[in-house]
Amino acid sequence: MLALPLSGASTALRPYPVRDVEMSEPLVVSSTLNGVCTLRMNDPRRLNGWTEELHAELRSAMGSAASDAGVGVVVLTGADPYYSAGVNLSAAVKPQHPKKIREEIRRRNQALFDEFIDFPKPLLVAVNGPAIGATVTTATLCDGVIASEKATFSTPFARLGVTPEGCSSEYWPRLIGESAARRMLGEEGWKPTAAEALQVGLVDEVVAHGELMNRAQALAESWVAAGRTRTFRAGATAAELKAINARESVVLAQAFLAPPFLMGQYRFLRSRGKYGPALTFLGLRVTRPIWSLLL
Repeated sequence: MLALPLSGASTALRPYPVRDVEMSEPLVVSSTLNGVCTLRMNDPRRLNGWTEELHAELRSAMGSAASDAGVGVVVLTGADPYYSAGVNLSAAVKPQHPKKIREEIRRRNQALFDEFIDFPKPLLVAVNGPAIGATVTTATLCDGVIASEKATFSTPFARLGVTPEGCSSEYWPRLIGESAARRMLGEEGWKPTAAEALQVGLVDEVVAHGELMNRAQALAESWVAAGRTRTFRAGATAAELKAINARESVVLAQAFLAPPFLMGQYRFLRSRGKYGPALTFLGLRVTRPIWSLLL
């Protein structure tokens, strides 16, 4: 049995405050106007991070919008100040055989991005603030992305010792160009501002922060009026993206069990004074020659 308390490939690697369940509002707030359903991630204390709880509510809300005949377009945004601090892919991975852990990571990663690729109606993302990891890559799998002037985009995969996900390894060079993709996904870890993201084609439009949701509503209503159907940017197809996602998920699952990720987690946790968890990762790295024989 291998206990792997992973922090997640796409998370901002920050400790989230404990959520006060009794006092909490819905984690996803849904409203519909003129055929446009707006879903607002609503956990600002945890920077709208995609915990299992928030992700479950978002998945349910997206499913409801997909089946509602009165909804033509879905807008996805976050409660200020963040769009989302990322997703903890491995939070629910339980101690088990290394092969099962690897398969669970692969399955969860692939399912997350397939949810967006398979969504049947147009999706418009309104990025109101910093977006990190999978919340950036899922946005690029939608029909369009508009951003507040306060938005930033971070995909720190290389820094975390893992491989790109959300189709970014193959899709992004076509979407934003080889150079920009390499800068964002590689060791440089470039985090473009909204204006820089517009320049390279990561987003379609940048507006003043206070006008973001008005602009999103107007643009989405124009899509409804035009009878727009689901599309992907840069001429991609659903089948193509799902194939990329499947390939990436296999590689990512392997990276989670590899020395660079284990040591990256050790260094990060030690730098934050979390010596117990840090030593767990160091132990996993030291004993890897033994348990890796089970992979």
